[in-house]
Amino acid sequence: MCTPNLHFCFYMFVLAQMPLYCSRFMVAPCKRTFGDIPDHRSRMIRRCWRKLWCPERPYTGSVTEFRNSEMSTQSEKPFHTPVMVKEVLQFLDLKPGQVVLDLTFGAGGHSKVILQSAPGVTVVAADRDPRAFQMAQHLAEEYPGQVKPVLGRFSELNNLLPALGLGPGGVDAALLDAGCSSMQMDSAERGFSLSKDGPLDMRMDGERYPDMPCAADVVNAFDQQALASVLAAYGEERHTRKIAAAIIQARSVYTISRTMQLASIIAGAFPASALYARRDRLQRPSHVATKTFQALRIFVNDELNELHAGLRVAQTLLCPKGRLCVLTFHSLEDRLTKRFLRGEDLAAPPRRSIRQRAKARLGLEEEEHEEEEEEEKGRESKYWVSLKKVIKPSEEEVQENPRARSAKLRTAVRR
Repeated sequence: MCTPNLHFCFYMFVLAQMPLYCSRFMVAPCKRTFGDIPDHRSRMIRRCWRKLWCPERPYTGSVTEFRNSEMSTQSEKPFHTPVMVKEVLQFLDLKPGQVVLDLTFGAGGHSKVILQSAPGVTVVAADRDPRAFQMAQHLAEEYPGQVKPVLGRFSELNNLLPALGLGPGGVDAALLDAGCSSMQMDSAERGFSLSKDGPLDMRMDGERYPDMPCAADVVNAFDQQALASVLAAYGEERHTRKIAAAIIQARSVYTISRTMQLASIIAGAFPASALYARRDRLQRPSHVATKTFQALRIFVNDELNELHAGLRVAQTLLCPKGRLCVLTFHSLEDRLTKRFLRGEDLAAPPRRSIRQRAKARLGLEEEEHEEEEEEEKGRESKYWVSLKKVIKPSEEEVQENPRARSAKLRTAVRR
């Protein structure tokens, strides 16, 4: 007879390897299902079983009912929820007939609200994603003459926008929603999400540039030192050597080409207790590969240089007293935006407050506090009058849209 430990391991193995096509004949576990196992072990098995189906919440009904409930929930969920819409509209204070430059159209959430906020407003909808460009074309059909779709990166807009009659000072307001859109994150085939299995791509331009390296090219071609540098610079990851070594070891056996494949390799470099030990700003478990995926995405799409190019485009096109809103979702984007609006030289090392320098001397982890930022006496920009206080989403909005939890809104007026 098997010992209790082997008995438990056998059940765990069966549950983990259970093919999905058998799920229609099964029901979720209850106490009767594991009646021969001690109570404390049966509870562990039930928790693991529920994790396979729904990592967010426990479930006690049948698998068929679970899938139906998940499908109905997904159908009711909005395709894209724009972040801090009220705050953006309040600052832009649009008037009828004004021209607004939406540098990151995405799924069009902000643009639709802008079009509804004032009559006769013209929105120049720019995006590097071909799918977003198609959605902007559909919106242009709904609002004839008010939406001008543009397909291109920030660094390409100086050559694309003059064809629309836009020159220096030709825009009344600009909005830049940096980072990755929900539309891209929710598409498994785009390879942005570690929770959805798909090709390890992460290119925001899609197939516009076939020769452009994707995330799979990076993890399979870079040496260990280069990988560690990418993770440290763009993901602010602490365990860069451990993760890079795990990737190098795995790719010596097989090519890394799938998102969940990479996530499993990174997870294998850590003990099981550390897999979801990290917490996000809502104190929810965060996978250890999250920062690695962020670093690869930023590196592949050259997001920081493109963000700088987008800010310079807004600086050129905005008329005097034109208003700019910039939404960022992690510290690298926010820090770059803050320094740009202050007129600092981005090639120089960032300046730190007295408190931050003291923390660095003590070897403590540096954290950003908005109160410290307001106390800093930054050099006034000759282009911008910046409102130094950062705007964050309300608790109600974060509860309704958890992806807004890390958003920060910076606003400025063109001199």
